Amino acid sequence: MPVPNRAQQHLLLVHTILVQAVTFMLRPAATYQALDLAVPATWLGVLGASFAVAPLLLAVPSGQAVDRFGERRVVLVGSVLLGAAGVGFALFSDSVAGLVLASMVLGTGHLCSVVGQQALVANRTPAHRYDVAFGHYTFAASLGQALGPGLIVAFGGARPIPDTRAVFIGAIALTLPLLATAAVLRPSHHHRAAGERAPAGFRDLLRLDGLVRALAVSCVVLAAVDITVVYLPALGAERGIAAGFIGTLLALRAAASMTSRLFLGRLTDAIGRRWLLIGTVALAAVGLGLLLLPMPLWLMAVVVIAAGLGLGAGQPLTMSFLAESASPGLRGRAMSLRLTGNRLGQVLIPSVAGLVSAGAGAAGVLAFTAAGLAMAAVTARGLHRSPPTTGRP
Repeated sequence: MPVPNRAQQHLLLVHTILVQAVTFMLRPAATYQALDLAVPATWLGVLGASFAVAPLLLAVPSGQAVDRFGERRVVLVGSVLLGAAGVGFALFSDSVAGLVLASMVLGTGHLCSVVGQQALVANRTPAHRYDVAFGHYTFAASLGQALGPGLIVAFGGARPIPDTRAVFIGAIALTLPLLATAAVLRPSHHHRAAGERAPAGFRDLLRLDGLVRALAVSCVVLAAVDITVVYLPALGAERGIAAGFIGTLLALRAAASMTSRLFLGRLTDAIGRRWLLIGTVALAAVGLGLLLLPMPLWLMAVVVIAAGLGLGAGQPLTMSFLAESASPGLRGRAMSLRLTGNRLGQVLIPSVAGLVSAGAGAAGVLAFTAAGLAMAAVTARGLHRSPPTTGRP
C-alpha cells in the first residue's frame, strides 16, 4: 500500500536526519581511532581528504544516475554504502589503510544519499513551496549533524578517546532504520516523464538562467560556514577569550542558522526569495566584518547570531533557485553540480583566505570572508525574481 505524500515528506526528513547522524558519528570516530593508533598528523589530513575525494569525483555521475534511474534507487544505494562504511570501520579500523578505505565508502554513501534527497525535494515539491521544503530539509540535515557527535558520547563514553568500536557498531545499528526508511521512499518518476525533454547535458545546464550565479553564492556561503567554525576559536585565542565562550558562540551560530531555515517559507512570503537571499548573505557579511572590531562579549554574541541567521538561509535558498532553474529530469545533475562547487569552495576559499590574509591573523581571514560574502550578495542580485505567489493553497 503506497505511503501518503505527507508521510513521504516526513520519511524523507527522517532519512535526512539519520544520514547526517551516521556520518557525523563515523567521521569523528574515525579520527579518534587514528589518534588511538598514533598515526602521524599528515595521515589525519589524508583521512579527512578521503571522505571528500569521492564527492569530487562522483558528484556528477551520481546526479546523472538520479536523473536516469530515479531518486529512490540512488538514495537506497547511498544508504547501503553508509552501512557498509560502518562495517568497514568496525572490521578494518586497526590500520590506517582500512580507515581511509572505509572513509571513502562513507563519503560515497553520503554523496549518493544527499544528491538523491535534494533531487527528491525538488521534483516532488511545487515551485511555490520550494523555500519551505528546502528550509525544512536543511533544518533536518543540521539536526542530524548536531545529533551525531552526541551519539558518540552515548555509545563510546565520555573519555578523551571514546570506545570507537562501540561507536562503529552503534552507527551500524542506526543504518537499519536508515535502510528501512529508504526502502519505502517513492521516486518522483520525473526521470521517466521528462528524460526525453531534458537538454543534452551539463553544458546546457550551465547555460540556464541564474544557475551559475546560484552555484557561486552557494559555494561562498558554505565556505564561510567552515571558515567561521575554524577561525572563531583562533580569534578567541588571539584576544584571550575563554574557549567555553567561543564554544557557546559556535552553538549560537548553529542555532541561529537552524532557526532561519525553519522559518524560511514565511520569510520568503514576506520578502521574496531573491531579496531574502541578497539580504541574508549581506547580513552574514556585515556580521563577520564587525568581528574585526573590539567589542564586549555580549555584543560579539549578537553579531555572531546575526551572521548565523544569514548563513543558515543561503543554502536552502540557492537550492530553490537551482530547482526552479532546472527542468524535471535535470535536477539531480543540478544538485550534483552544487555539491561539486561546494566541495571545491570548501577546499579553495579557505586556502586563498589564509594566503591573502597572511600576517593579519584570524580577524584578517574573517574580513576576507566577509568581503567574499559581500560579493556573493552582489552576485545574487542577478538572479531572476521568484515567480508570483498568487494561487497558493
